[in-house]
Amino acid sequence: MKKITITTLTVFFFALSSIAQDIGVKTNFAYWATTTPNLGLEIGLGKKSTLELAGGFNPFKFTDNKRVKHWLIQPEFRYWTCERFNGHFFGLHGHASQFNAGGWDIPIGRLGAFKDHRYQGYLYGGGLSYGYQWVMSPRWNFELNLGAGYARIHYEKYPCQNCGTMLDEGDYNYFGVTKAAVSLIYFIK
Repeated sequence: MKKITITTLTVFFFALSSIAQDIGVKTNFAYWATTTPNLGLEIGLGKKSTLELAGGFNPFKFTDNKRVKHWLIQPEFRYWTCERFNGHFFGLHGHASQFNAGGWDIPIGRLGAFKDHRYQGYLYGGGLSYGYQWVMSPRWNFELNLGAGYARIHYEKYPCQNCGTMLDEGDYNYFGVTKAAVSLIYFIK
């Protein structure tokens, strides 16, 4: 009985170690630039595939009633052209978010709407991305990632950042950049 138990445990141990996955914890500096704390987890699935689970949460209210409150989750399946966690990859990502933003003077494209109005609502969608990871050491990597896709946005529009009656409500179909990352990664395993 002891031989069967030892043999079973040995086979089980080697089976687990042969499917052991690399796990990286990451943070996106581009997201920190919007004052949004964020964290991601990337798990090796196969020789050329990984799954990233990333998210951010911004609960802050700024002076002059400026705000960019939101939460976001963005999972991504990645296919690596050479080996996982090294070099070029292509990704398929999804995203979901809830937001309350306004009072910002950003004169770029659609973002100019945030100067005089506050928007709140939610969005969901997905897209494709391309990225590259550089190996810095056995435990550290650096990554650049850019993605484009679709987001379905449901919003409510208000006249000011702090008060007022709802001016408009609707849905908007967005096609464009849906992911941008400049990340530092630490490998646990």
